[in-house]
Formats: sequence, structure tokens, C-alpha cells
Amino acid sequence: MKNSLPKLIGKRCLAAATSLVFVVVTVFAVTNILPGDATDALLGQNATPQTVAALRHGMGLDQPIFFRFWSWLWAAVHGEFGHSLLNGLSVADAIGPRLHNSLLLAGAAALIAVPASLFLGITSAIWKDTFYDRIVSIMTLGVVSVPEFVIATIAVYVFSVRLHLLPAIVDVGSVHSLGQFLYAFFMPVTTLALVSLAQMVRMTRAAMADTLSASYIEMALLKGIGPVRLILVHALPNALGPIVNAVALSLSSLLGGVVVIEVVFTYPGIAGLMVDAVSSRDVPMVQACALVFCVTYLILTTFADIVTILSLPRGRKA
Repeated sequence: MKNSLPKLIGKRCLAAATSLVFVVVTVFAVTNILPGDATDALLGQNATPQTVAALRHGMGLDQPIFFRFWSWLWAAVHGEFGHSLLNGLSVADAIGPRLHNSLLLAGAAALIAVPASLFLGITSAIWKDTFYDRIVSIMTLGVVSVPEFVIATIAVYVFSVRLHLLPAIVDVGSVHSLGQFLYAFFMPVTTLALVSLAQMVRMTRAAMADTLSASYIEMALLKGIGPVRLILVHALPNALGPIVNAVALSLSSLLGGVVVIEVVFTYPGIAGLMVDAVSSRDVPMVQACALVFCVTYLILTTFADIVTILSLPRGRKA
């Protein structure tokens, strides 16, 4: 048992490393097969072929793709992602503040979604098939069925256009107090939290309901163990692995929601930076932003898998 657990974790880490290699190659390949390049954005459609060729040579875009890949990979391993093709600024310096803003948005959403989803998911499993459970299930299913951009657009129309209660554009620089933070971030944080919350509620309820239907729970009930102790001591610890797995997977889905939310609310995060970089064919910026998203997602999913392995009976005994 003790030997198999490290092997399982090692295999999962090896799979993550293999996935990382695939991600790196894919990100570079996809960004290099995009139609056009930064010269189109810089010179426009009226540039002469000679001018375009000279600029491409100066940017190193005319070098063989394998040479550019190894040069980019070596620099990325050392934390250097090059410079923007549009303004010459360091990609790392440009991403830093934007990444901070995205983490602030995702962190605030997670701070709301995780406790609320755990409460709703666990209580729905405890009161399974009751009116409360049906209401929660209908609400979560409804939220999951609606894309993030629809919820965000409706929120902007209702609270900004019609009621004039909240700003449609988030101005991070104007936030200097908790009240200003709540005023500026209420709509994007709530929209982002709703979608991830709905997913976590469904997955948490399923994990907890499966645990409560186990034979040892029935045995504990026959022994006269009280409901509070039954949940906290017997059921919750055994459901903790699947629940943490569900939370980690749902948090990884926040990354996709962040892209939509930042675009709708014109939020100055890394997702908005990547969208702008794609439209301007700023390849180094696109590559760095895509790597940040992919590596973060890979870390979260790997963590979820390791928690699942540790939550297995042989994992707890090791």
C-alpha cells in the first residue's frame, strides 16, 4: 500500500509533465499558424512587400520555426517571454499587473462560490429528495444552462443601463476602500461566482449523497449515532476527497469564465490582454498569456487528481 501510493502520485505528476510539454508545443504551434502577424497591425494594408519583409526580418519572424521554438522555449524556461511586437515592452512586465487583477477577480469569486456551494451541496445531499433539494437543483441547473456572457450581459442591462445602480466598466484604479470594491466588482464577481457555484453545488451534492448511501453510514445510524456526529465525523471526512476534487475542477473552470467576464466588463485582466494581443497578432504576448492559463489549469486539475488519490482508502492507510 505504501509503495503504491507514491507510484500513483508519481504517475499523475508524470502525466502532468507530459501534458505540459504537449501544451507548450501546441501553444507555440497555434500562435504561429494564425493568419497574418504583427506586421499587419503595425504597417497596415498599404505597406509595400519590401517594408513588410524588412520589419519581419527585424522582428525575427522570418527565421525557421524550429529555431524560433527552441529560442522561445529556452527563454520561457528562464522566465523570459520576450518583448511585445507592437510596443517593445517586456511581456512579463505587461502581464504582471494584469495577472494580479485577474487573480483578484477570480479570488473574490472563489471566496463567495466555495463556501456557498459547500453549504448548498452538503445540505442538499442531507435533505435529498426534499422540496429544498429540488429548489436548489432547479436553480443550479438553470444557472449552469446559461452561458456566462448571457448572465453578464443581462446584469449590465438591468443594473447599469436600466437602473443605473452599478458601473458597466470596472475601473480598478478608482478602488481604494471596501465600499468602492463592492460597488465596482459586484457584477463581475457575482456573475463569475454564479457559474462556478452552480457546478460545485452539483458535484458536491453528488459526492456527499454517494457517501451518505454507503453501508457504513447505515451501520452508524443503526448504532444510534446522532445526525451532527454522523455528518461531521463519519460522512464528511470520507466525502472530503471528491468534494475537494470538485472544488478544484470548478475553480479551474473559473479561468474560462474570467475571459468572458473581462471582455464584457472591459476589465483590465490577463484575459483581456490576451484578446487584444490576438487581434493585433502580438505572438509573444499571446503565447505568454496562453501559457499562464494552461499551466494554471493543469496545476489545479493535477492537484484535484492527487487529492482524489489520497482520499482513496489505500491512500488514507498509507
